Amino acid sequence: MDGDLALRLSRLLDRVEGWLPEQPPAVDWGRDVAALWQSHPLGGQLVAVSPRDGVRLDDLIGVERQKRALLDNTRAFLKGYPANHALLWGARGSGKSSMVRALLNTLANEGLRLIQVDRHDLVALPILVQRLRDRSERFVVYCDDLSFEGSDDAYKALKSVLDGTLTGPPDNVLLYATSNRRHLLPESMADNQQTHLVDGELHHGDAVEEKISLSDRFGLWLAFHPFDQQSYLETCRHWVAHLGGEDAWSEAARAEAVRYATLRGVRSGRAAWQFACQWIGSQSIQRSTE
Repeated sequence: MDGDLALRLSRLLDRVEGWLPEQPPAVDWGRDVAALWQSHPLGGQLVAVSPRDGVRLDDLIGVERQKRALLDNTRAFLKGYPANHALLWGARGSGKSSMVRALLNTLANEGLRLIQVDRHDLVALPILVQRLRDRSERFVVYCDDLSFEGSDDAYKALKSVLDGTLTGPPDNVLLYATSNRRHLLPESMADNQQTHLVDGELHHGDAVEEKISLSDRFGLWLAFHPFDQQSYLETCRHWVAHLGGEDAWSEAARAEAVRYATLRGVRSGRAAWQFACQWIGSQSIQRSTE
């Protein structure tokens, strides 16, 4: 009977192991500079990834104040000085995510390590932070395009890690997030109807306070606004020269860049990069057929 039970247990364990995701190679933080955090029922795992591209901070135009503030904050963190969690919010395509990638490319040699967490994996964020607590490396945990719906409770894990527990995040972990929303949660007219004045002071309703409380836990807010014409064209010129050489920028390219933005109804760093790809690609094809 004991032997039969042991055999059954062995078969059961084999089946359970078959259900579990295959374990990736362990992340070597002496070699790897970036990783993805993937949650699963038993906690989560880190998967090493290579940096997506070689974009540098110098490649980002029209956001000088934001670059300097984020660079100074991150360098202070890497040196063990006080630093803030950062929320990069604003217009789509304005360089928020690119700035975080460029920050890694710039500071990896100074000890920065980046871990990206998708919104649906935030429930296991406390587990990740606890695993990093006793490591010697300095980590920025990064959530891209972060937003929550009104009935979404996933934000509570992020809120707790930021500032809601007795211990808080360890000294070697900062959280950076990008979002199109300043307060990360949608706002409705009904929320504002709860706001009232008491002795000349403005008091928000509970719904508004709850929505503001999460973004308030980020000590560094960096706003990204749509580009004006000059910033857009400067960015177009930069990327056209990057892809095709300095001679690739011309009056014809400038006129086409203006037309491209007008047709799309947006001026942004992303639109400038997309225009540069289209322009250099079409010009290269044209020269090859002449």
